[in-house]
This record gives sequence, structure tokens and C-alpha cells, in this order.
Amino acid sequence: MERWDLKPADGGIYSDGWRPGGGGTLDVTSPGDGTVIGTIGIADDTDVERAGLRAVEAQKAWGAASYRVRAEVLRKAADALEEIRADVERVLVRESGSLPGKAHHEVEKVIDELREAAGLVTMSQGDILPVEDPTTIGIARRIPVGVVGVIAPWNAPFMLAMRSVAPAIALGNAVIVKPDVKTALSGGAVIAEIFERAGLPAGVLHILPGGPDTGEAVVRSPHTNVISFTGSSAAGKRVGEVAGGLLKRVILELGGNNAFIVMADADLDKAVAAGVGGSFRHQGQICMATGRHLVHESVADEYVERLRAAAAAMRLGDPLAEGTTLGPLINVPQAERVQGIVDAAVADGATVVQGGTHDGVFFAPTVLDGVGIDNPAFQSEIFGPVAPVTRFSTDEEALALANASAYGLSAAIHTRDTARALGFASRLHAGMVAVNGQTIYDAAHIPMGGIGASGNGGRHGGHWNLDEFTYWQWITLPTISG
Repeated sequence: MERWDLKPADGGIYSDGWRPGGGGTLDVTSPGDGTVIGTIGIADDTDVERAGLRAVEAQKAWGAASYRVRAEVLRKAADALEEIRADVERVLVRESGSLPGKAHHEVEKVIDELREAAGLVTMSQGDILPVEDPTTIGIARRIPVGVVGVIAPWNAPFMLAMRSVAPAIALGNAVIVKPDVKTALSGGAVIAEIFERAGLPAGVLHILPGGPDTGEAVVRSPHTNVISFTGSSAAGKRVGEVAGGLLKRVILELGGNNAFIVMADADLDKAVAAGVGGSFRHQGQICMATGRHLVHESVADEYVERLRAAAAAMRLGDPLAEGTTLGPLINVPQAERVQGIVDAAVADGATVVQGGTHDGVFFAPTVLDGVGIDNPAFQSEIFGPVAPVTRFSTDEEALALANASAYGLSAAIHTRDTARALGFASRLHAGMVAVNGQTIYDAAHIPMGGIGASGNGGRHGGHWNLDEFTYWQWITLPTISG
């Protein structure tokens, strides 16, 4: 067993000494070999209600705490993570099937999120606005929203939860986190421990592992004011529907089917390296993964061959085994889902250049060529190690192909002409565009988010977090007493 079991029992890692478990317990297993690495308590409606009540009460004092106190807790949480990072990285590898390099990078990202969040407290918290009465001043100030519900996915569980948790806490809110049951240790228990070590007051943070029913209970709770959801577009639509009906602010960071455009004048060495990383990093289980390689016909043969050679050289296996470059998918149903998309793509006319099969949770790195606009591999968010290639002949055709998706998260353009790239980017249906880079790129200080089926335009990162996790309050104040 790992050190971060989440069993329903008194004491332990929860800062308020209480753990959920009204919905029973569940073993957490490693996707690579199926071994049990921990046990979690599943939160039921009673647990959600209890957490909500405690969060509301705890938030009152936390929201009134000095900005210095809140910043110090965030900094101490980052320091605490530095101290236990080796253990955390091991849990990420075992629980999510991450390669050690990906786990190391995810922890680095979380540390960045914590330190960046600490800086939010000293940003401008409002404006002075004119009013008609010259003896009165008008103040527009930001106040905490109250309790934030965070529903996080399994693919980058630690970072994608912390991206909302850290700024929400920094800005004076209490938080209820509903991690995916498949990754409730790295996506929940670890977060609780580092904040406990940092001295976060009891009741400000609650971890409620569970499935869709638990998530919906968090959304419906009368105690949550804002919901931050990261996950599939289908689940996000349900969250948006429920939250909207309750007049709650909802932040949706959803799926992606991201276009990677290779122009005729691209540096193919850089383009291939970025394309390989974009499609195969973390076995393709990243919302910003490269889902569609759109390649100019004049360089397509060479690009496909280089992509094939890179995929063929990958070593599939246990993430902890020396030399492994591609690990397991999260579970067998996910592997079977990816296989179904590949098989449907072939039936629709695509050619398997490399891979195309799986053994249990291990899916061979796959390259598909001849993928048409109506092909399932073009239209689907595959979420597996598959690189579909579609050829184009003109810039306008490339733009039409890139925008022929309901998703709008990220994109990349490879060309030696940066002015051309900027003009092209301005017409892309995407929240983020990299020139001569990967589709996978974000940071704690940037506006992270997508449009269309990829999200509702909510932005994580930097000062944009102020818009998501605070409300505006208007105050008029007489300056002359009489």
C-alpha cells in the first residue's frame, strides 16, 4: 500500500480530521500490472453535504485572513511538495501509468501553480470609479466567491486539480475537490497532505473521491458557488447544464482534437520532433495532444516516414522499467475504445503505417495515413497514442481542415514564415496556438482554456484566475461626514 490511503477513518491526512466513506471503499490499482496501491472512501450525498457545511463556515475566517497569511500557506505548500516529491512522483507513475519524466514534469507544474497562486494575493483587487456626488467615492472590489467545487480528471490528476485549487484558496475561498476514483491518491490525498503540512486551517479543503454521482452532488450542492470542471466534453455539457440551471458560475476545460499544421517550408526536424511529442506523450492521454497532423502534400511522404520511424523506435512497457518510452493506457476499456477508432478509421480508408494494435492496456504507437475529413480518426478525440495524418495542398485548405472540428483547444503551425503563421493563427478556431512548437504547452501564468466543445472560454492562469474565483462588489463611500 502507498502512504496515501483514503480509508474512511478518523484522523490522518485530512486537515479537519474527517474522511468521506459513506459510499463504501474502493481499491486503487496500477494500470500497468493491476496491483492494488491504495484504498479510498467513496463520498456519498451525506459526505458532500457535510463537507459543504464545514467549508462554508471555514471560508468565513479564511476569506478574512491577511493576504500575507494566505500567500504564506501557498508558499509552504510548494515547499512541502518539494520535500516529498520523490514519493509523489512514484504515486503518479504507479497510479496513472505516467512515465517518470512525465511525473517529474507534473510535479514541477504543480509547484509553479502554487508559487504563482501566492502572487495573486498582491495583485490589484479592485478599482476606484467615478460617481456623480463629488463627496462620495465608488469602489469596485473583488471578494471571494465562497466555496469552489473542483472536479478533476485522471490523466494529469495532480496538476489539473491544483490548477483550480491553488488560486481558489489563495483568493480566500474554501474548496471541495472531487478527484477521479482512478487517481484519487495523486489527485486528492497528496493535495490534502501538502496543505496540511502548510498549515491550511481545518475545513478550508475537502477531498471527496467518487464517480459521476458524487460529482453531480458537488455541482448541485447549495454550498458550492463556482464549479471548475476539467474532463470530457460530454461530461462537461452535463456539468454546464446542471450548474447553469442553478445559476452557478461554471469553468469548463474540456477535450480537444488539436490540429498540428506542417507547411511546405517547415523545418521537418523540428516539426517531426514536435509532432511525435504531441501525439505520444503520456500515451496521447492529454487534452492538448496532437489529434490531427495536417501536412502539406509536398513534404507529407517524408513527414509520415519520419513519424513512422519514431513510432517504431518506441519501447512499450512498464513505466518503471529501464528504457520504456511509452506506458499503459489508464485501463482496458480505454484501450478498446482507441482500438475501435483505429479500426473504424481503416474501414473508412485510412492506412496503418505503424502499430494499430493493443495488448491489454498497452497500445502500440500508431501512425495513420490517408485520413479524410469524415474519417473517425479525424473527427474523434482519440486519447491514445495515435497520429492521424491528413494531406493538404493550399493554406486555405489547411485552414478549413484545422477548423473542421467542434473542438477549439490548441493548435500548432510549423513554417519558417512567422508573419504568415501569425495571420494563419488569427483565423484558427483555437484558444491557444504555438508557432513552431507543440500543441501541448501551458504554464501557470498564461490564460489556459479553449472554445467550442473544448470549453466555455474560462481561463486558468495568472491574473485571469481573479475573474474565475472572485466576485465583483460595488461600494459607495461618503468621504465627508455631516
